[in-house]
Amino acid sequence: MTSVLIPAVLGGLGLIFGSFVAAVSVRLPREMDVVAQRSRCMGCEATLRPWELVPVFSWLALRGRCARCDARISPRYPLIELGAAALGAWAGLAAPDLATAIATAALGWQLLLISLVDGEHFWLPDALTWPLAASGVLAAGLLHGWSGAGWSLFSLAVGFGVLRGVAWLYRRVRGRDGLGGGDPFLFAGAGAWVGWIGLPSVLLWACAAGLSVVFAQLMVRRRVSGSDRLPFGVFLAIGIWLTWLYGPLGL
Repeated sequence: MTSVLIPAVLGGLGLIFGSFVAAVSVRLPREMDVVAQRSRCMGCEATLRPWELVPVFSWLALRGRCARCDARISPRYPLIELGAAALGAWAGLAAPDLATAIATAALGWQLLLISLVDGEHFWLPDALTWPLAASGVLAAGLLHGWSGAGWSLFSLAVGFGVLRGVAWLYRRVRGRDGLGGGDPFLFAGAGAWVGWIGLPSVLLWACAAGLSVVFAQLMVRRRVSGSDRLPFGVFLAIGIWLTWLYGPLGL
């Protein structure tokens, strides 16, 4: 029963946190209040009532339309909520104990938000990357004690230094920026969560994910050039998630 209960509970919580993730992913790039401001219809600006805020079910009941102005409600909201629910259930199934499952779900929900913002806006704000790093140190301390927190802090510094160095070297060689300013901070968060020994695996997963996107573009006959931008933060998030769940490659 316990093996079923934990994924079910974390999946249910994922629907709730997914609703928050969806709201923040819209408000943060627009510099709107992400905590105190009440949810409103994007069409008529009417404040949403409690029954209109139930994750997934409200969208289905309203048939994807505002109850007052009939404006279309994007399906991205229920899809994000379902995605967060899937991450929560995945965390519950993959983790060996409750504490690790909670930490894993928290990591997944943060990475989902980071991926959405970077994927849609090519932006990794400090408001998202720094909390990821801090939560990694906190999780290490809670799961492994003071020594775990210490190694997490050390790995955080290693992650930041490595990607900052790569960005500096790329600019020296190519004469232009190859990484966004937020990528080193995200990689610092990676170090805080997976440890310095897991950082190469994060990069390998990220590169594999990025190359798969490029190959997919080539297969549909879309031209690809060296100046094309890719949201590297999305690929790093994939690498962090897989490395946290399954450990460093080869170990």
